Amino acid sequence: MKRRDLLKSLAGIPFLGAYGYLLFDKNTQEPQIDNSSFVDFLQKKLPDASQNNIPPIGSKKIRLGIIGTGSRGQYLMKALGFLKPQSIDRMNEQGRQLFNEQTNLNIEISAVCDLYSPRAKDAATAAANIDRKGSVGFKREPVKIYGSYQELLADPNIDAVVIATSDQWHAPITIAAAKAGKHVYCEKALTHNLEDVYKVRDAIKDNRVVFQLGHQNRQADNYIRARQVVKAGLLGKVNLVETSTNRNSPNGAWLYNIPKNASLQNLDWKQFVGDSNKPFNKEHFFRWRLFWDYGTGLSGDLLTHEFDCVNQVLEIGIPEKVSASGGIYHWKDNREVPDIFQVMMEYPNKGMSVMYSASLANSASRPRLIMGSDASLEIGRDVELKVEPRTELYNEFLKKKIIRPGESINLNNSSEIKLDAISSATERYFASRGLLYTSRNGKTMDTTHLHLAEWLHAIRSGSETSCHIDRAFEEGIVAQMATLSYREGKMKYWDGNKVI
Repeated sequence: MKRRDLLKSLAGIPFLGAYGYLLFDKNTQEPQIDNSSFVDFLQKKLPDASQNNIPPIGSKKIRLGIIGTGSRGQYLMKALGFLKPQSIDRMNEQGRQLFNEQTNLNIEISAVCDLYSPRAKDAATAAANIDRKGSVGFKREPVKIYGSYQELLADPNIDAVVIATSDQWHAPITIAAAKAGKHVYCEKALTHNLEDVYKVRDAIKDNRVVFQLGHQNRQADNYIRARQVVKAGLLGKVNLVETSTNRNSPNGAWLYNIPKNASLQNLDWKQFVGDSNKPFNKEHFFRWRLFWDYGTGLSGDLLTHEFDCVNQVLEIGIPEKVSASGGIYHWKDNREVPDIFQVMMEYPNKGMSVMYSASLANSASRPRLIMGSDASLEIGRDVELKVEPRTELYNEFLKKKIIRPGESINLNNSSEIKLDAISSATERYFASRGLLYTSRNGKTMDTTHLHLAEWLHAIRSGSETSCHIDRAFEEGIVAQMATLSYREGKMKYWDGNKVI
Protein backbone atom coordinates (compact mmCIF):
# COMPACT_ATOMS: atom_id res chain seq x y z
CA MET A 1 0.00 0.00 0.00
CA LYS A 2 1.33 3.42 -0.96
CA ARG A 3 1.52 6.19 1.62
CA ARG A 4 -1.10 8.18 -0.28
CA ASP A 5 -3.49 5.22 -0.23
CA LEU A 6 -3.17 4.76 3.51
CA LEU A 7 -3.67 8.42 4.22
CA LYS A 8 -6.89 8.34 2.20
CA SER A 9 -8.01 5.18 3.94
CA LEU A 10 -7.95 6.68 7.41
CA ALA A 11 -11.71 7.17 7.12
CA GLY A 12 -11.83 3.71 8.67
CA ILE A 13 -9.69 4.53 11.69
CA PRO A 14 -11.34 1.99 14.06
CA PHE A 15 -10.28 -0.82 11.72
CA LEU A 16 -6.76 0.31 10.85
CA GLY A 17 -5.13 -2.41 12.87
CA ALA A 18 -5.72 -4.70 9.91
CA TYR A 19 -3.41 -2.62 7.74
CA GLY A 20 -0.32 -3.58 9.74
CA TYR A 21 2.56 -1.90 7.97
CA LEU A 22 2.73 1.01 5.60
CA LEU A 23 4.62 0.00 2.45
CA PHE A 24 6.11 2.80 0.41
CA ASP A 25 6.11 2.73 -3.38
CA LYS A 26 8.85 0.31 -4.35
CA ASN A 27 10.13 2.79 -6.94
CA THR A 28 11.17 5.14 -4.13
CA GLN A 29 13.45 2.47 -2.64
CA GLU A 30 12.26 3.56 0.81
CA PRO A 31 12.07 0.91 3.55
CA GLN A 32 8.89 -0.42 5.08
CA ILE A 33 7.85 1.68 8.07
CA ASP A 34 5.77 0.53 11.02
CA ASN A 35 2.86 2.99 11.29
CA SER A 36 1.11 1.25 14.18
CA SER A 37 2.08 3.98 16.67
CA PHE A 38 0.34 6.63 14.56
CA VAL A 39 -2.72 4.42 14.13
CA ASP A 40 -2.85 3.84 17.90
CA PHE A 41 -2.49 7.58 18.49
CA LEU A 42 -5.51 8.38 16.31
CA GLN A 43 -7.60 5.50 17.61
CA LYS A 44 -7.15 6.69 21.19
CA LYS A 45 -7.99 10.27 20.28
CA LEU A 46 -11.04 9.74 18.05
CA PRO A 47 -14.21 7.72 18.62
CA ASP A 48 -15.90 5.86 15.79
CA ALA A 49 -17.96 8.51 13.96
CA SER A 50 -20.32 5.82 12.68
CA GLN A 51 -21.80 5.48 16.18
CA ASN A 52 -24.01 8.56 15.60
CA ASN A 53 -27.56 7.40 16.17
CA ILE A 54 -30.85 8.06 14.42
CA PRO A 55 -33.32 9.80 16.80
CA PRO A 56 -35.88 7.27 18.08
CA ILE A 57 -39.51 7.68 17.04
CA GLY A 58 -41.96 7.76 19.94
CA SER A 59 -45.45 6.33 20.11
CA LYS A 60 -47.15 9.71 20.61
CA LYS A 61 -48.40 11.19 17.33
CA ILE A 62 -47.50 14.86 16.95
CA ARG A 63 -49.83 17.16 15.01
CA LEU A 64 -48.05 19.83 12.98
CA GLY A 65 -48.97 23.07 11.29
CA ILE A 66 -46.81 24.28 8.39
CA ILE A 67 -46.53 28.07 8.06
CA GLY A 68 -44.93 29.08 4.76
CA THR A 69 -44.95 26.57 1.91
CA GLY A 70 -42.56 28.09 -0.61
CA SER A 71 -39.47 26.22 -1.79
CA ARG A 72 -38.01 25.70 1.69
CA GLY A 73 -41.37 24.89 3.22
CA GLN A 74 -41.93 22.27 0.53
CA TYR A 75 -38.50 20.77 1.23
CA LEU A 76 -39.27 20.60 4.94
CA MET A 77 -42.54 18.81 4.17
CA LYS A 78 -40.62 16.37 2.01
CA ALA A 79 -38.17 15.79 4.87
CA LEU A 80 -41.17 15.09 7.11
CA GLY A 81 -42.43 12.52 4.58
CA PHE A 82 -45.04 14.48 2.60
CA LEU A 83 -45.05 15.30 -1.12
CA LYS A 84 -47.68 16.00 -3.73
CA PRO A 85 -48.47 12.85 -5.76
CA GLN A 86 -47.38 14.68 -8.94
CA SER A 87 -44.00 15.48 -7.36
CA ILE A 88 -43.48 11.80 -6.59
CA ASP A 89 -44.40 10.97 -10.20
CA ARG A 90 -41.55 13.23 -11.40
CA MET A 91 -38.87 11.76 -9.10
CA ASN A 92 -36.19 9.53 -10.54
CA GLU A 93 -35.67 6.05 -9.12
CA GLN A 94 -32.96 7.01 -6.64
CA GLY A 95 -34.82 10.08 -5.41
CA ARG A 96 -37.98 8.04 -4.87
CA GLN A 97 -36.02 5.37 -3.02
CA LEU A 98 -34.39 7.92 -0.67
CA PHE A 99 -37.78 9.50 -0.01
CA ASN A 100 -39.57 6.22 0.61
CA GLU A 101 -36.83 4.97 2.92
CA GLN A 102 -37.16 7.99 5.21
CA THR A 103 -38.32 6.97 8.66
CA ASN A 104 -42.02 7.42 9.37
CA LEU A 105 -41.89 10.13 12.05
CA ASN A 106 -45.34 9.34 13.49
CA ILE A 107 -46.77 12.77 12.74
CA GLU A 108 -49.69 14.26 10.91
CA ILE A 109 -49.80 17.64 9.24
CA SER A 110 -53.12 18.99 10.45
CA ALA A 111 -53.06 22.33 8.64
CA VAL A 112 -51.04 24.57 6.37
CA CYS A 113 -50.84 28.33 5.83
CA ASP A 114 -49.40 30.29 2.91
CA LEU A 115 -50.20 33.75 1.58
CA TYR A 116 -50.18 32.54 -2.04
CA SER A 117 -53.23 30.30 -2.39
CA PRO A 118 -51.92 27.98 -5.19
CA ARG A 119 -48.97 27.09 -2.95
CA ALA A 120 -51.25 26.55 0.03
CA LYS A 121 -53.46 24.20 -1.99
CA ASP A 122 -50.46 22.18 -3.20
CA ALA A 123 -49.15 21.93 0.37
CA ALA A 124 -52.56 20.81 1.64
CA THR A 125 -52.60 18.05 -0.98
CA ALA A 126 -49.06 16.99 -0.06
CA ALA A 127 -49.99 16.91 3.64
CA ALA A 128 -52.84 14.52 2.83
CA ASN A 129 -50.49 12.13 1.01
CA ILE A 130 -49.76 10.06 4.10
CA ASP A 131 -48.98 6.91 2.09
CA ARG A 132 -46.34 8.63 -0.12
CA LYS A 133 -48.24 7.66 -3.27
CA GLY A 134 -47.93 8.93 -6.80
CA SER A 135 -50.96 10.25 -8.59
CA VAL A 136 -52.22 6.75 -9.36
CA GLY A 137 -54.55 5.68 -6.56
CA PHE A 138 -54.31 8.90 -4.56
CA LYS A 139 -57.79 9.95 -3.38
CA ARG A 140 -57.45 11.71 0.00
CA GLU A 141 -58.93 15.15 0.64
CA PRO A 142 -56.48 18.02 1.26
CA VAL A 143 -55.87 19.03 4.87
CA LYS A 144 -57.14 22.30 6.32
CA ILE A 145 -55.83 25.59 4.91
CA TYR A 146 -55.69 28.69 7.12
CA GLY A 147 -55.55 32.20 5.69
CA SER A 148 -53.34 33.54 8.50
CA TYR A 149 -50.83 32.20 10.97
CA GLN A 150 -52.98 33.56 13.81
CA GLU A 151 -55.85 31.27 12.79
CA LEU A 152 -53.54 28.28 12.55
CA LEU A 153 -51.99 28.95 15.98
CA ALA A 154 -55.48 29.15 17.50
CA ASP A 155 -56.23 25.58 16.40
CA PRO A 156 -56.18 23.38 19.54
CA ASN A 157 -55.48 20.31 17.39
CA ILE A 158 -51.97 21.53 16.51
CA ASP A 159 -49.09 20.69 18.85
CA ALA A 160 -46.18 22.28 17.00
CA VAL A 161 -45.39 24.44 13.99
CA VAL A 162 -42.78 24.55 11.25
CA ILE A 163 -42.04 28.13 10.13
CA ALA A 164 -40.61 28.69 6.64
CA THR A 165 -41.83 32.17 5.78
CA SER A 166 -39.87 35.19 4.57
CA ASP A 167 -37.41 36.42 7.20
CA GLN A 168 -39.43 39.38 8.48
CA TRP A 169 -42.13 37.03 9.81
CA HIS A 170 -39.86 34.53 11.62
CA ALA A 171 -39.84 36.40 14.93
CA PRO A 172 -43.50 37.47 15.12
CA ILE A 173 -44.75 33.96 14.32
CA THR A 174 -42.23 32.25 16.62
CA ILE A 175 -43.17 34.52 19.53
CA ALA A 176 -46.90 34.03 18.92
CA ALA A 177 -46.46 30.26 18.62
CA ALA A 178 -44.50 30.08 21.88
CA LYS A 179 -47.16 32.09 23.68
CA ALA A 180 -49.79 29.71 22.28
CA GLY A 181 -47.85 26.76 23.72
CA LYS A 182 -46.79 25.39 20.32
CA HIS A 183 -43.33 23.90 19.86
CA VAL A 184 -41.34 25.61 17.09
CA TYR A 185 -39.06 24.57 14.26
CA CYS A 186 -37.99 27.80 12.52
CA GLU A 187 -35.87 28.29 9.44
CA LYS A 188 -32.87 30.58 9.57
CA ALA A 189 -32.24 33.44 9.91
CA LEU A 190 -33.64 33.58 13.42
CA THR A 191 -34.93 37.15 13.04
CA HIS A 192 -35.12 40.08 10.67
CA ASN A 193 -33.83 42.68 13.14
CA LEU A 194 -31.65 42.89 16.23
CA GLU A 195 -34.33 43.64 18.83
CA ASP A 196 -36.28 40.53 17.90
CA VAL A 197 -33.32 38.24 18.67
CA TYR A 198 -33.83 39.00 22.37
CA LYS A 199 -37.63 38.83 22.13
CA VAL A 200 -37.57 35.37 20.51
CA ARG A 201 -35.15 34.02 23.11
CA ASP A 202 -37.31 35.32 25.95
CA ALA A 203 -40.53 33.95 24.43
CA ILE A 204 -39.09 30.46 23.97
CA LYS A 205 -37.63 30.32 27.48
CA ASP A 206 -40.61 31.92 29.23
CA ASN A 207 -43.09 29.51 27.64
CA ARG A 208 -40.85 26.42 27.85
CA VAL A 209 -41.54 25.17 24.33
CA VAL A 210 -39.09 23.01 22.37
CA PHE A 211 -37.25 25.04 19.74
CA GLN A 212 -35.03 24.03 16.85
CA LEU A 213 -33.42 26.46 14.38
CA GLY A 214 -33.12 25.07 10.86
CA HIS A 215 -29.38 24.40 10.67
CA GLN A 216 -29.38 20.81 9.49
CA ASN A 217 -25.57 20.77 9.47
CA ARG A 218 -25.92 19.79 13.13
CA GLN A 219 -26.82 16.28 11.90
CA ALA A 220 -24.07 15.84 9.29
CA ASP A 221 -21.36 13.40 10.32
CA ASN A 222 -18.60 15.46 8.71
CA TYR A 223 -19.25 18.29 11.21
CA ILE A 224 -19.75 15.85 14.06
CA ARG A 225 -16.39 14.30 13.13
CA ALA A 226 -14.70 17.72 12.85
CA ARG A 227 -15.97 18.59 16.31
CA GLN A 228 -14.42 15.38 17.66
CA VAL A 229 -11.10 16.24 15.98
CA VAL A 230 -11.02 19.68 17.61
CA LYS A 231 -12.06 18.35 21.02
CA ALA A 232 -9.31 15.75 20.79
CA GLY A 233 -6.75 18.55 20.43
CA LEU A 234 -5.51 17.31 17.06
CA LEU A 235 -5.21 20.85 15.66
CA GLY A 236 -3.39 22.46 18.57
CA LYS A 237 -4.43 26.07 19.23
CA VAL A 238 -6.92 27.20 16.58
CA ASN A 239 -6.13 30.72 15.37
CA LEU A 240 -7.88 31.26 12.03
CA VAL A 241 -10.96 29.91 10.22
CA GLU A 242 -11.82 30.52 6.57
CA THR A 243 -15.30 29.73 5.30
CA SER A 244 -17.26 30.80 2.25
CA THR A 245 -20.24 30.63 -0.07
CA ASN A 246 -19.78 30.34 -3.83
CA ARG A 247 -22.73 30.03 -6.23
CA ASN A 248 -23.14 31.12 -9.82
CA SER A 249 -26.66 30.78 -11.17
CA PRO A 250 -29.83 32.90 -11.23
CA ASN A 251 -31.51 30.53 -8.78
CA GLY A 252 -28.47 30.63 -6.52
CA ALA A 253 -28.66 34.41 -6.62
CA TRP A 254 -32.35 34.26 -5.55
CA LEU A 255 -33.83 35.17 -8.95
CA TYR A 256 -36.70 32.75 -8.48
CA ASN A 257 -39.49 32.27 -11.00
CA ILE A 258 -42.48 34.59 -10.63
CA PRO A 259 -45.80 32.88 -11.43
CA LYS A 260 -47.63 34.71 -14.20
CA ASN A 261 -51.01 34.11 -12.60
CA ALA A 262 -50.06 35.67 -9.24
CA SER A 263 -52.36 38.59 -8.42
CA LEU A 264 -54.16 40.26 -5.57
CA GLN A 265 -56.94 37.70 -6.12
CA ASN A 266 -54.76 34.74 -5.05
CA LEU A 267 -52.00 36.46 -3.02
CA ASP A 268 -52.49 38.16 0.35
CA TRP A 269 -50.16 41.11 -0.20
CA LYS A 270 -51.56 43.13 2.69
CA GLN A 271 -50.70 40.43 5.19
CA PHE A 272 -47.23 39.98 3.66
CA VAL A 273 -46.22 43.65 4.08
CA GLY A 274 -48.04 44.17 7.37
CA ASP A 275 -48.37 47.80 8.41
CA SER A 276 -46.10 49.22 5.69
CA ASN A 277 -48.87 49.71 3.06
CA LYS A 278 -46.41 49.13 0.22
CA PRO A 279 -47.98 48.88 -3.26
CA PHE A 280 -48.38 45.38 -4.72
CA ASN A 281 -45.13 44.05 -6.21
CA LYS A 282 -44.86 40.42 -7.33
CA GLU A 283 -41.06 40.55 -7.44
CA HIS A 284 -40.93 41.60 -3.81
CA PHE A 285 -43.18 38.71 -2.81
CA PHE A 286 -41.49 35.91 -4.75
CA ARG A 287 -37.93 37.27 -4.60
CA TRP A 288 -38.09 38.69 -1.10
CA ARG A 289 -34.49 37.69 -0.37
CA LEU A 290 -33.33 40.55 -2.61
CA PHE A 291 -34.85 43.30 -0.48
CA TRP A 292 -34.02 44.53 3.02
CA ASP A 293 -37.66 44.99 4.05
CA TYR A 294 -38.24 41.22 3.99
CA GLY A 295 -34.88 39.46 3.97
CA THR A 296 -31.47 39.58 5.61
CA GLY A 297 -29.28 39.18 2.54
CA LEU A 298 -26.19 37.01 2.54
CA SER A 299 -25.64 37.52 6.27
CA GLY A 300 -28.95 35.95 7.32
CA ASP A 301 -29.36 33.52 4.44
CA LEU A 302 -25.92 31.96 3.89
CA LEU A 303 -23.42 33.37 6.41
CA THR A 304 -25.67 31.89 9.11
CA HIS A 305 -25.10 28.39 7.67
CA GLU A 306 -21.34 28.88 7.71
CA PHE A 307 -21.22 30.46 11.16
CA ASP A 308 -23.35 27.72 12.70
CA CYS A 309 -21.13 25.04 11.16
CA VAL A 310 -18.05 26.71 12.67
CA ASN A 311 -19.85 27.25 15.99
CA GLN A 312 -20.90 23.61 16.03
CA VAL A 313 -17.31 22.48 15.60
CA LEU A 314 -15.49 25.05 17.77
CA GLU A 315 -18.15 26.29 20.23
CA ILE A 316 -16.89 29.87 19.86
CA GLY A 317 -20.13 31.76 20.41
CA ILE A 318 -20.58 35.44 19.57
CA PRO A 319 -17.50 37.34 18.31
CA GLU A 320 -16.35 40.47 20.08
CA LYS A 321 -16.02 42.43 16.82
CA VAL A 322 -17.62 42.09 13.39
CA SER A 323 -16.91 44.05 10.23
CA ALA A 324 -18.58 43.49 6.85
CA SER A 325 -18.11 44.85 3.35
CA GLY A 326 -19.11 44.10 -0.22
CA GLY A 327 -21.58 45.33 -2.78
CA ILE A 328 -23.85 44.64 -5.74
CA TYR A 329 -21.10 43.93 -8.24
CA HIS A 330 -22.55 41.36 -10.64
CA TRP A 331 -26.34 41.03 -10.64
CA LYS A 332 -27.44 44.42 -11.97
CA ASP A 333 -31.13 43.95 -11.22
CA ASN A 334 -33.45 45.47 -8.64
CA ARG A 335 -31.79 43.86 -5.63
CA GLU A 336 -30.80 45.85 -2.56
CA VAL A 337 -28.63 43.22 -0.86
CA PRO A 338 -25.02 42.55 -1.89
CA ASP A 339 -23.99 39.70 -4.17
CA ILE A 340 -20.34 39.92 -3.07
CA PHE A 341 -19.87 39.93 0.70
CA GLN A 342 -17.03 39.63 3.21
CA VAL A 343 -17.24 39.39 6.98
CA MET A 344 -14.48 39.37 9.59
CA MET A 345 -15.40 37.99 13.02
CA GLU A 346 -12.79 38.68 15.69
CA TYR A 347 -12.31 36.75 18.95
CA PRO A 348 -9.38 38.51 20.69
CA ASN A 349 -9.99 36.72 23.99
CA LYS A 350 -9.82 33.37 22.19
CA GLY A 351 -6.87 34.43 20.06
CA MET A 352 -8.59 33.73 16.75
CA SER A 353 -10.50 35.15 13.79
CA VAL A 354 -13.17 33.78 11.45
CA MET A 355 -13.17 34.99 7.84
CA TYR A 356 -16.26 34.62 5.64
CA SER A 357 -16.49 35.56 1.98
CA ALA A 358 -19.20 35.01 -0.60
CA SER A 359 -19.68 35.32 -4.34
CA LEU A 360 -22.97 34.78 -6.12
CA ALA A 361 -21.13 34.99 -9.45
CA ASN A 362 -18.56 32.19 -9.14
CA SER A 363 -18.91 28.53 -8.24
CA ALA A 364 -15.32 27.65 -7.31
CA SER A 365 -15.19 25.04 -4.57
CA ARG A 366 -13.67 26.33 -1.32
CA PRO A 367 -13.71 23.96 1.67
CA ARG A 368 -14.05 25.27 5.18
CA LEU A 369 -10.56 25.52 6.66
CA ILE A 370 -9.77 25.51 10.39
CA MET A 371 -6.12 26.40 11.04
CA GLY A 372 -4.34 25.43 14.23
CA SER A 373 -0.79 25.58 15.51
CA ASP A 374 -0.25 21.84 14.95
CA ALA A 375 -2.52 21.05 12.01
CA SER A 376 -5.28 22.31 9.75
CA LEU A 377 -8.65 20.73 9.07
CA GLU A 378 -10.48 20.98 5.74
CA ILE A 379 -14.21 20.25 5.97
CA GLY A 380 -16.12 19.49 2.81
CA ARG A 381 -17.87 16.20 2.22
CA ASP A 382 -14.69 14.74 3.74
CA VAL A 383 -12.77 15.78 6.85
CA GLU A 384 -9.06 16.06 6.03
CA LEU A 385 -6.22 16.72 8.48
CA LYS A 386 -2.99 18.33 7.29
CA VAL A 387 -0.10 18.42 9.75
CA GLU A 388 2.13 21.48 10.20
CA PRO A 389 5.88 21.04 9.53
CA ARG A 390 6.76 22.55 12.94
CA THR A 391 4.67 20.78 15.54
CA GLU A 392 5.40 19.13 18.84
CA LEU A 393 2.21 17.04 18.73
CA TYR A 394 3.17 15.16 15.58
CA ASN A 395 6.96 15.54 15.76
CA GLU A 396 7.60 11.85 16.51
CA PHE A 397 5.63 10.74 13.43
CA LEU A 398 7.24 13.36 11.19
CA LYS A 399 10.73 12.29 12.23
CA LYS A 400 9.93 8.68 11.42
CA LYS A 401 8.40 9.81 8.09
CA ILE A 402 5.15 8.01 8.94
CA ILE A 403 3.37 11.22 7.90
CA ARG A 404 4.55 14.27 6.00
CA PRO A 405 3.60 17.94 6.35
CA GLY A 406 0.69 18.98 4.17
CA GLU A 407 -0.44 15.49 3.19
CA SER A 408 -4.19 14.92 3.53
CA ILE A 409 -5.26 12.43 6.20
CA ASN A 410 -8.95 11.56 5.81
CA LEU A 411 -10.61 11.28 9.22
CA ASN A 412 -14.30 10.83 8.37
CA ASN A 413 -16.30 7.63 8.39
CA SER A 414 -18.85 8.64 5.74
CA SER A 415 -19.80 6.33 2.96
CA GLU A 416 -19.90 7.99 -0.45
CA ILE A 417 -23.04 10.09 -0.79
CA LYS A 418 -24.60 9.74 -4.24
CA LEU A 419 -25.78 12.89 -6.00
CA ASP A 420 -27.93 11.35 -8.74
CA ALA A 421 -31.15 12.53 -7.08
CA ILE A 422 -29.95 16.16 -6.91
CA SER A 423 -31.05 18.31 -9.80
CA SER A 424 -30.19 21.98 -9.34
CA ALA A 425 -26.82 23.69 -9.03
CA THR A 426 -27.90 25.12 -5.67
CA GLU A 427 -28.74 21.64 -4.37
CA ARG A 428 -25.36 20.36 -5.54
CA TYR A 429 -23.67 23.25 -3.74
CA PHE A 430 -25.40 22.37 -0.47
CA ALA A 431 -24.65 18.68 -0.99
CA SER A 432 -20.95 19.48 -1.39
CA ARG A 433 -21.07 21.31 1.95
CA GLY A 434 -22.66 18.37 3.74
CA LEU A 435 -26.00 20.19 4.03
CA LEU A 436 -28.26 17.78 2.13
CA TYR A 437 -27.25 14.21 2.87
CA THR A 438 -25.13 12.39 5.40
CA SER A 439 -24.29 8.80 6.25
CA ARG A 440 -25.91 7.44 9.40
CA ASN A 441 -25.15 3.84 10.36
CA GLY A 442 -24.04 3.17 6.78
CA LYS A 443 -27.26 4.58 5.32
CA THR A 444 -27.63 7.72 3.20
CA MET A 445 -30.03 10.08 4.97
CA ASP A 446 -31.40 13.58 4.49
CA THR A 447 -29.88 15.89 7.12
CA THR A 448 -33.06 17.99 7.27
CA HIS A 449 -35.08 14.84 7.97
CA LEU A 450 -32.71 14.00 10.84
CA HIS A 451 -32.88 17.56 12.18
CA LEU A 452 -36.67 17.50 12.23
CA ALA A 453 -36.63 14.02 13.76
CA GLU A 454 -34.38 15.29 16.57
CA TRP A 455 -36.82 18.14 17.25
CA LEU A 456 -39.80 15.76 17.35
CA HIS A 457 -37.89 13.41 19.66
CA ALA A 458 -37.15 16.35 21.99
CA ILE A 459 -40.86 17.25 22.07
CA ARG A 460 -41.73 13.69 23.08
CA SER A 461 -38.88 13.07 25.50
CA GLY A 462 -37.97 16.46 26.95
CA SER A 463 -34.40 16.18 25.63
CA GLU A 464 -32.49 19.14 24.19
CA THR A 465 -32.19 19.89 20.48
CA SER A 466 -28.78 20.51 18.94
CA CYS A 467 -29.69 23.97 17.62
CA HIS A 468 -31.71 25.08 20.63
CA ILE A 469 -32.53 28.66 21.49
CA ASP A 470 -29.13 29.49 23.03
CA ARG A 471 -27.30 28.41 19.85
CA ALA A 472 -29.97 30.17 17.79
CA PHE A 473 -29.44 33.36 19.82
CA GLU A 474 -25.72 33.30 18.95
CA GLU A 475 -26.54 32.86 15.26
CA GLY A 476 -29.12 35.65 15.42
CA ILE A 477 -26.73 38.14 17.01
CA VAL A 478 -23.90 37.36 14.56
CA ALA A 479 -26.18 37.73 11.52
CA GLN A 480 -27.45 41.08 12.80
CA MET A 481 -23.93 42.33 13.60
CA ALA A 482 -22.86 41.53 10.02
CA THR A 483 -25.94 43.17 8.49
CA LEU A 484 -25.59 46.30 10.62
CA SER A 485 -21.86 46.56 9.93
CA TYR A 486 -22.45 46.39 6.17
CA ARG A 487 -25.38 48.81 6.14
CA GLU A 488 -23.82 51.31 8.56
CA GLY A 489 -20.29 51.00 7.21
CA LYS A 490 -18.64 50.50 10.61
CA MET A 491 -17.42 47.86 13.04
CA LYS A 492 -19.98 46.38 15.43
CA TYR A 493 -19.01 45.24 18.93
CA TRP A 494 -20.48 42.71 21.36
CA ASP A 495 -20.02 43.58 25.03
CA GLY A 496 -21.43 40.34 26.35
CA ASN A 497 -25.01 41.60 26.54
CA LYS A 498 -25.67 43.91 23.63
CA VAL A 499 -24.41 45.05 20.23
CA ILE A 500 -22.77 48.49 20.14
